[in-house]
Amino acid sequence: MIRFGYTLMCEQSDPRDLVRNAARAEAAGFDFEVISDHFMPWLDSQGHAPNAWVSLGAIARGTSHVDLMTYVTCPTIRYHPAVVAQQAATVDLLSDGRFTLGLGAGENLNEHVVGRGWPPANIRHEMLTEALDIIAALFSGDYVNYRGAHFSVDSAKLWDVGAPPPRIGVAVSGGQSCMLAGQYADAMIAVEPDPDLGAKFDAAGGTGKPRIGQVPISWDADRERAIDRAHEHFRWFGGGWKVNAELPGTAGFAAASQFVRKDDIADAISCGPEVEDHVSAVRKFVDAGFTDIAVVQIGGDTQPAFLDWAEHELLPALRKS
Repeated sequence: MIRFGYTLMCEQSDPRDLVRNAARAEAAGFDFEVISDHFMPWLDSQGHAPNAWVSLGAIARGTSHVDLMTYVTCPTIRYHPAVVAQQAATVDLLSDGRFTLGLGAGENLNEHVVGRGWPPANIRHEMLTEALDIIAALFSGDYVNYRGAHFSVDSAKLWDVGAPPPRIGVAVSGGQSCMLAGQYADAMIAVEPDPDLGAKFDAAGGTGKPRIGQVPISWDADRERAIDRAHEHFRWFGGGWKVNAELPGTAGFAAASQFVRKDDIADAISCGPEVEDHVSAVRKFVDAGFTDIAVVQIGGDTQPAFLDWAEHELLPALRKS
């Protein structure tokens, strides 16, 4: 059975709203919730970037049964993997085992802030591989010593970790990351409805494991207003992750997206009041073999109205389709 999720976008809401929206999304009937983990938003117009892990602690205690997940955390530069393991184990206990640790190779936008530079993609994947080794070892609850090319761990142990420990998801965008996900992950994470990603994940050992996707939508009673809002807050999306991962700040994203037109946004993102338009956007992921799809409602101040609409129209339509 396909599961449908809600995205807690740290880039467009402050932490108090994230906690309120998480509880409302659970009450509306979403099966799971994912949260972005950014130090900065993509565009100044988005206006927020609270700490995802602190927010997750409150969300874990403010919800009771909905699954939670980072979408995604980079465990290599801004955070040491041992710290990520401790954070994940803590949130998992606070949520009574409802947490999945979603991991990825990161974006320059968030990782450059600690002054360690931004390595090329192949080095980032080497770092992520070492991080996965360290996190999996710490999730065992044993003492861990590790010496790698990029990370060291000296006699570390997680004193509070659930049994079983948190599940791990890995974000993919191509063959190298699919291989990594197939070898290490309990789930594949992707933002493109590309069936080839699932096939590569299967070939690397992912057969039968969940595939978790994410799709942005801009619901509004007025279609033009929905398009305007999507263009203002989400035009960065069109660059693709190979470009987006390299840009260092909001000025770079603004420059890279300055020629994106509203018509381009309307073609790429479902906008407006028609539930079938949004169902069709989600269905692309279903058709590509995804088992779990989280929607992103664009616009922080639209979340309460969106969640009311989703409860009564979107979710019933998705489950019927």
